[in-house]
Amino acid sequence: MTTTLTPREIVRELDKYIVGQTDAKRMVAVAIRNRWRRSRLDPALRDEVSPKNIIMMGPTGVGKTEIARRLAKLCGSPFIKVEATKYTEVGYVGRDVEAMVRDLMEIGVSLVREEEHRRVREKAETAAEDRLLDLLLPPPGARALYDASSAAPPPNREQIRAMWRAGRLDNAEVEMEVEVSSGPQVEMLGMPGMEQVGSQLKDAFARMFPGRKKMRKFKAQEAFDILIQEESERLIDHEAVTDLARERVEQTGIIFIDEIDKIAVPASQGGRGGPDISREGVQRDLLPIVEGSVVSTKYGMVRTDHILFIAAGAFHIAKPADLIPELQGRFPLRVELSALGKDEFLRILKEPHNALTLQYSALMDTEGIHLEFSEDALEEVAAFAEETNRRTENIGARRLYTIMEKILADLSFDAPERSGETVVIDRTSVRARLEDVRDNADLSRFIL
Repeated sequence: MTTTLTPREIVRELDKYIVGQTDAKRMVAVAIRNRWRRSRLDPALRDEVSPKNIIMMGPTGVGKTEIARRLAKLCGSPFIKVEATKYTEVGYVGRDVEAMVRDLMEIGVSLVREEEHRRVREKAETAAEDRLLDLLLPPPGARALYDASSAAPPPNREQIRAMWRAGRLDNAEVEMEVEVSSGPQVEMLGMPGMEQVGSQLKDAFARMFPGRKKMRKFKAQEAFDILIQEESERLIDHEAVTDLARERVEQTGIIFIDEIDKIAVPASQGGRGGPDISREGVQRDLLPIVEGSVVSTKYGMVRTDHILFIAAGAFHIAKPADLIPELQGRFPLRVELSALGKDEFLRILKEPHNALTLQYSALMDTEGIHLEFSEDALEEVAAFAEETNRRTENIGARRLYTIMEKILADLSFDAPERSGETVVIDRTSVRARLEDVRDNADLSRFIL
């Protein structure tokens, strides 16, 4: 699946959820559009065009991860976010870097399988309804299931169908066969590079000890859901799902590698060849994955030549130049995301489709409380977030979450007893709630 959105349209969609960072949005939008351009090339040339991987540099909480996540959702691409620090050099205890490709393939298969389930949903519901009617039909001479006091004959199939569709049989009890797992459960824990072996052993034991059937009782609605799932599985071509998922992973997959600066060895620590050689080892293991290789997964071999890699890090101490030269060359595009200030915080509170103010108002609506925020209250929150980030650690927009929770803590606790009220948060109430942490810098470090 390759999106046909233009770069300008992609940026416009990202603007709905992410404030600012125009340079980064434009860069990823062009990277996605290049995939569409590549798909229209002659096959002989298509394989020669490699993705232009990106390094995003900027402090925490400025939107690096959110840009990549929203981009993948917009394009319908398999996406995975991984932390560079959880991988280790081959031979050390920990996960090897190929695990990120195997995990991406799992996500790709799940994505395609969900699409196929939606595609066959109507047919599956029809088949499941017929099977459920077989379970709901009373045996000859039985009337007790529907109306024990009636002298009328039991309802026929179409009458039961009408009763089911009207919701009158949702709580009727049926008995049906379901498959339960059997055999030993195999887990491979703590062994570097053994995830694939563990998966293969699970599959082998599943074949050796197939699931057994067992009769269980369910409410009709629950049984219907189980039958829909079973019928969907029958209607789906699982080999086609795997093939399509592999193609989508290879051609449109996105791997977001966070904290990549943590595996760089700064010149101040001896640079490359210095004391921390394991971080350089992770880089060298990562290099063939990024430049293009074949990774073995439970679904077959997956090529990484055209997977888009987006790396991100704060780069406070290490710099992109501290990565090994070969890896630097595989991330030709670099963009710096700017730190957020009062103006950006104010926009974050008001403009995005998932703005915090909208989220909290919706949460209070469930309790019957109409929650409003005045303009001066939002300005006070934005200014305090900027001040706190400057005095303590700069955690970007994440500071807004802690401040909003502090402001609304009492209201959230008392909400069930205040149903029907209209609550307006203004500058005075914001200052009152934040007075203690504003005056005590040490307390703000613990509370905010």
